[in-house]
Amino acid sequence: MRMRTLTTATTLAVLFSSAALAATPASADTSKTLPVKQTADIVVDGVHQQVFVSDPSNGKIVVTDYAGNVVKQLTTNLTGVSGLELSADSGTLYAAVPGLDAIAVIDTATDTETTRYDVGADQPRSVALAGGKLWFGYGGSAAGNIGSVDLASEQHEVTLGLDNDWSSAPILDAAPGSNVLVGAQTGDSSGKVVSYDVTSGTPNRLASTSAGNSTKDIAVTPNGQDVVVASGYPYQHPVFKTADLTADGSYASDTYPNAVAIAPDGTVAAGVDGWYNPDIFVYKPGATTSVREYDFPNTGHTSGSDELADSALAWSPDASRLFAVSYNSDGVYTLRVLQGPTLAATTVTVDAPAGAARAKQLTVKGKVTSKVALPAGTKLTVTRTDLESPNGKSLPSVATKADGTFSFTDTPPAGGKVKYKVAFAGDAEHAAGSGTDTVDVSRAKPTLTINNNGKVYSYGKDVKFTAHLGTTYKNRTVEIWADPFGSDKPNKLVKSGKVNSDGNLSVWLDLKRDTKVTAKFAGDSRYQPRSASSTVGAKVSVSTSVSNHYKAKSAWGHTYYFFHKTKNPLITTKMSYFPGRQQKFEFEVYYQGRWYPGDPAYFKLGTDGVSRVQITGDHGEDVGWRFRVRSSYINGSSGDTVNSTTHGAWKYFTFTS
Repeated sequence: MRMRTLTTATTLAVLFSSAALAATPASADTSKTLPVKQTADIVVDGVHQQVFVSDPSNGKIVVTDYAGNVVKQLTTNLTGVSGLELSADSGTLYAAVPGLDAIAVIDTATDTETTRYDVGADQPRSVALAGGKLWFGYGGSAAGNIGSVDLASEQHEVTLGLDNDWSSAPILDAAPGSNVLVGAQTGDSSGKVVSYDVTSGTPNRLASTSAGNSTKDIAVTPNGQDVVVASGYPYQHPVFKTADLTADGSYASDTYPNAVAIAPDGTVAAGVDGWYNPDIFVYKPGATTSVREYDFPNTGHTSGSDELADSALAWSPDASRLFAVSYNSDGVYTLRVLQGPTLAATTVTVDAPAGAARAKQLTVKGKVTSKVALPAGTKLTVTRTDLESPNGKSLPSVATKADGTFSFTDTPPAGGKVKYKVAFAGDAEHAAGSGTDTVDVSRAKPTLTINNNGKVYSYGKDVKFTAHLGTTYKNRTVEIWADPFGSDKPNKLVKSGKVNSDGNLSVWLDLKRDTKVTAKFAGDSRYQPRSASSTVGAKVSVSTSVSNHYKAKSAWGHTYYFFHKTKNPLITTKMSYFPGRQQKFEFEVYYQGRWYPGDPAYFKLGTDGVSRVQITGDHGEDVGWRFRVRSSYINGSSGDTVNSTTHGAWKYFTFTS
């Protein structure tokens, strides 16, 4: 059930071109959601650069490009479509359709079905090309068998019953152009694997063995000499010789092996279905240590990561990409395109001091590690990014020592956050890699002030605020922000500009509320950022008028309002309005040379800022007494805190007969 797309000549051409391009850093891995409910097999068409994924639940084949974008969905009555196989020239795709007891034949140039082979068999589930014929494993849950289609014949004769020693439909695989066919039992604990010689056109048994428990996938090496098996147990990918199925090593993996794919150069991708371990292990042919491992992210809603689907690995013919289908806990399937999978992952660690002084030498150390060790003297590029060089400045390259370590010195000209990036460009065996570390380089503290702090001004007063900036390096720009008290007024930038030759920048503000005024300096490469604030008060506007009197005249050193004892004085106060604001109303009486206060009261302002208080009572008893009243705004007691406490003028009155 693995991809076979290349003739011998094509394979050699791909290998040579792959070697020539390997030094180029690989592109980033990508992933795209697949419109499927289940997957059974995946193959890669290198000629047209497209990927085919079968979905038995929906009865369709999804076609994507090399980036994972869906370009077509083949949905014409492909009930239960399962195993896929490509012709040697990638021109034809064969798909086992168990729901129709048929094999669909698809033209890969147009991605359309051209014919079907009615095999007359019970549920064909896998297909493989070997010895000039198309072989298929078929059967239900109680019995399995092998059949073939003669592709050289115009009638495409179908032969059934070639090996009925299977408990269900076996999965099949063969190397391109090979006369060796390998089958494996799925769905039980037998782990049965059988190899056949199909040179004569019929499958002659070479050997049989038990390869594990609950086999999910098999892949024959390009030379046809070995088969790699993915079974739920053991927790590795064992290798067997196809000639006699004796053990020929293994590839270490993890719980629970469920997929395997072999590139034309023999590189093995061993996949497992596991939450908490790597999902794919990539090995050079016969190697005992993987050159690359992939661990899928968690895109679902469980604690474990996404899982690799069964039999869901396939290589591009040039081995520059490995395609894998994963699924998450929500049942969402994703096609993952893994770039440069045959290149050993390279890790670059960089260790710079946490802090340093500007214009003083510092030392940066680090190490390059890879599963395939890099030789001593490997060149690494170094880039410094700082406030003077925000796009990065190249520094002299550095070479690794025999143990992969490196070090270099630098004298940072700028302060602030200074980042050092050390990068390895990659080569024929290693993927590119890079690492960074940041140094907090000291900067001088500039002088920044703003005037008027603590002053209180009358309502609506135009006040000049001046920010003063001391010595800096290059930046001479200052911002002035005004933040009026009250949540309904935002902090606002009121002026930004360069200070004058005296280091000053000024702005005029119309003060109607208490306001915090802040000067901000963003810093430069030698001086750190700084801010300075000044909080000033603004009084309210308050006026008080008296009515219902019969005359007003100067008396006892003030203007007094005279009322007949039958009239109630009306005191009208107008004050700057704010929601919920109240005026404090004070009433005092004069007795034997001093004023005595009564209990003050608070009266709510109307939305027009007006409050009216009428003084009632038996004013006959008030005749001859002197009184005064005052309206005030008290910060915090008058219902809000957006202005400074403001007292209105006293108003004096008396009663006559």
